[in-house]
Amino acid sequence: MPEAELRVIVADDHPAMRAGVVALLAAEPAIAVVGEASDGREAVELVARHRPDVALLDLRMPDLDGVAATTRIVAEQSGTRVLILTTYDTDDDIERAVEAGAVGYLLKDTTREQLIDAVRSAARGETVLAPRVAQRLVARMRRPAPVALTAREADVLSAVADGLSNAEIGRRLVIAEATVKTHLLRIFAKLDVGDRTHAVVTALERGLITRS
Repeated sequence: MPEAELRVIVADDHPAMRAGVVALLAAEPAIAVVGEASDGREAVELVARHRPDVALLDLRMPDLDGVAATTRIVAEQSGTRVLILTTYDTDDDIERAVEAGAVGYLLKDTTREQLIDAVRSAARGETVLAPRVAQRLVARMRRPAPVALTAREADVLSAVADGLSNAEIGRRLVIAEATVKTHLLRIFAKLDVGDRTHAVVTALERGLITRS
C-alpha cells in the first residue's frame, strides 16, 4: 500500500533557498509542496488555506518572523506542525521557537535525507532537532542555574565579608539579629554552602558581592 502523501508549505524570504528546498521535497513521491511563502504573514495565510501537515519556516523573515508565524499557526489549532529551518543556532533563537510551539529546529546545512526524515517525523508530532541544536540545549540544561541575592542578602553577606558578627551586622543594617540569621540561612541555601566562610568565597567568585 503506498505511503500517505504529506502536504507541506515552505516559507523563506530567499528565493533561491526556497526554490531549492521546494525542489528537494517535491522530488519525494510521498510529499507534496502545496504552497510557498516569502514572509511569515503569507505563511500563516497559506496554512489557513491549505491546512498542510507541516509548515517549514525560515526563522528570519520580513513582516512576521518564524517565531511570530509559528505562534499564529499554533494558535489557529490547524493541526499543522511547524518545523524551523534556519542558519541561526543561538540559545535565544532556539528557545523562542520551541516556546512558540515549533516541533523541530533544523539548520540549513542539514542533508537531504535528514530534511526528508525530519518532515516525516514532524508530521507525526515528533520533536526534531539538528544535532548541534540538541547539544546546545543539553549544555544549557546542564549549566547551573544563575543565583541571585536580594539587595538585603548582598548587604548582609558583604558585612560578613568585612568580618562583622551577626549582632554587628544588625546594628549596621538596622535590623534584628534574628533577621540577620534568617538572611544567612537563605544565602546558604541559595549558594549551597554550609557556613559563612564558604558563602563569602562562593559569592565573591560568582561576582555576587565585592570586597569593600
